[in-house]
Amino acid sequence: MASYYPEYPSPPRSRAPGVLTYWPWLFIFASLAFLVWYYWPSHKGAPSSLNLPLREPAPSEGYLPEEIATKKLYERAKPSVVGVSSFSVKRDRLTRNVYKIPEGTGSGFVWNHEGFLVTNYHVIQHADTAEVTMAGKTWKAHVWGVAPDQDLAVLWIDVPAAELTPIAIGVSKDLWVGQHVFALGNPFGLDYSLSSGIISALGREIESGNGRTIGNVIQTDASINPGNSGGPLLDSSGRMIGVNTAIYSPSGASAGIGFAIPVDTVNRVVTELVNKKKAVRPGLGIQVSSDRDIRENKLPGIPIRNVLRTGAAAKGGLRAGDIIVALDDKPVTTTEELFSRVSRLQVGDRVKVTVLRDNERQSFDITLEGI
Repeated sequence: MASYYPEYPSPPRSRAPGVLTYWPWLFIFASLAFLVWYYWPSHKGAPSSLNLPLREPAPSEGYLPEEIATKKLYERAKPSVVGVSSFSVKRDRLTRNVYKIPEGTGSGFVWNHEGFLVTNYHVIQHADTAEVTMAGKTWKAHVWGVAPDQDLAVLWIDVPAAELTPIAIGVSKDLWVGQHVFALGNPFGLDYSLSSGIISALGREIESGNGRTIGNVIQTDASINPGNSGGPLLDSSGRMIGVNTAIYSPSGASAGIGFAIPVDTVNRVVTELVNKKKAVRPGLGIQVSSDRDIRENKLPGIPIRNVLRTGAAAKGGLRAGDIIVALDDKPVTTTEELFSRVSRLQVGDRVKVTVLRDNERQSFDITLEGI
């Protein structure tokens, strides 16, 4: 029996690739090799070593009068500025060893020859101990007195008077918008850094660390950064006209909006701290209802809950149950506004307080007393 097997064509034989198959890649490789060889520095014949003399400096055409004035200002104010470092003290439970933990750094300045220095309260707020660096030397500093409402603190160091250079101070009434100012301090720990700008605005209000309003604040575009806090803001005569205290910045670095506590406030508060170790605030001698109670009860003003028997309000005729509606003929509707307005005044100032008593408006002249 015959069998039948169909014939199938044989598969084509593979052919070894020839040189022509790779010629595009060979061309690209050769081109790259040529370019590397051509642009290689040694190919251009650059000398391996030279023996050239130093370049001669160009002659100076002198300095601007403003630059010379700034140099003198810096040299005059620098000895008065200090660096402030705060530390908390912790004890290891196992070894009982005591460690100093850094809490922050800031700036400050010498107030007088008796060893008193000024800085911001928030610089030493959480500190158990502090150190002051001045002219390359470091001293242990004692917290003499604090005024959280104004974000000011006074430190004391035991240093010979001959080694202290008190800063010159100005006066707030001489300030004007557009005036040139200089911030001197230790931003980011870089000591004795000077920046310049102008007064951008006066009469600003900022909030202190304890929530109280600080009034009549100076706004400046001089660069103020973390570490500048507590340092002086200077006028073109080198006088301290403010204490750098805060910046407005989403990033935490300078954005051209800085704030300084005005010199008149600094002078008054620091003098009180030096003499009495505490700041004396002007007050009415009253206790009032909270803003929440005022809102919930839709009251027309601020109810007086209690009057201190020997306080200014009692002496002036105010009573518990009176509702304060105006201060010096300007309406007040919140406790924060009331205390903020009073805090801008001085002990001994007279203020006109308008109240509702038995649904009738009555006014009383109150002489503010220290609290």
